[in-house]
Amino acid sequence: MANPLRLRSLTRIVPALLLAVLPSAQCGAQDAEDAGFQGYLQVLDAKARGAGVTEATIARMSEGLTFNPKVIALDRAQPGSGTGGGTPPPFAPYRRQHVDSSRIARGQAMAARLSGIIPRIEARYGVPAPILLAIWGHETDYGGYSGDFDLARSLATLAYEGRRRDLFAGEYVALLKMVDLGVPPSQLKGSWAGAMGNPQFLPSMYLRIAADGDGDGRRDIWNDPADTLASIANYFRDAGWRRGEPWGIAASVPQGFSWSAVRTPLAAPVCAPVHQRLSSWKTVGEWRRLGVTPLGSARDSMLTSLFQPDGPGTPAWLLTGNYRVILQYNCSNYYGLSVGLLADAIAR
Repeated sequence: MANPLRLRSLTRIVPALLLAVLPSAQCGAQDAEDAGFQGYLQVLDAKARGAGVTEATIARMSEGLTFNPKVIALDRAQPGSGTGGGTPPPFAPYRRQHVDSSRIARGQAMAARLSGIIPRIEARYGVPAPILLAIWGHETDYGGYSGDFDLARSLATLAYEGRRRDLFAGEYVALLKMVDLGVPPSQLKGSWAGAMGNPQFLPSMYLRIAADGDGDGRRDIWNDPADTLASIANYFRDAGWRRGEPWGIAASVPQGFSWSAVRTPLAAPVCAPVHQRLSSWKTVGEWRRLGVTPLGSARDSMLTSLFQPDGPGTPAWLLTGNYRVILQYNCSNYYGLSVGLLADAIAR
């Protein structure tokens, strides 16, 4: 039989040994991680060099760069891209949080403050200012918070981790190209995933889409409201926004409506669970004949998709192709709906 005194001694000694050994093991693992990261930075430098980034920028941006484990923890904590087979949460609480009186009032105040530049941006891009302001309000609370992660460190860390290496390596190189174009490195702070500025653009999006809204020769999406609105508008125009068409219209759905008869047979190539919750496409006139009544002005010929997120007896909307454009900014039905509803409230 085992000696009880010896067992009690071991219960005191083993934890002490583990405490002594584990920090050493963790430090060893961290040292190996750091060494691997520094080696991978050479790969990123070569990619940047091959893309035409100057040696001065490569050296400046990689000097002192270290692996950021917090970024990896945040990335791995994101919800998976499942099929959405479970019951979705209700939309109503999300709506109350994102289309609240404070956000509406700040959007209206911003619209009034920028009234001198808004008509020019609307005329150039064809996107209504309330939609642009609603995106700005959702993304960064009208510039209240845009993130404080070092973007070079975050993007290099995510590229090194490897799960989406091509994406983040490309974004790291794009970030360095921004520096070559004159964007100060001190400006390059943002979300842990690399989004930055008032509209939360990734670096590649900045290079392709960011616009000079006031003709001063810069594309300052961090501090300049005109550039911010013009850049969001340019994104929407590029994504296919149809000038003069609403994002959606509130609708009344009759009791006992047969949803099975209007389900879409198509599978979207991206964000399939989001699009599967929307009906097939029909004209407003066809919806009327099925008993669905638009609660606003709508052409009978306009193609729309029906969505009633919280089920029978709750609010429903007929959504246009412009709603699908909002989904390209953030593929979430609740995001898309709340942007549209916030825009409508700002416009009132």
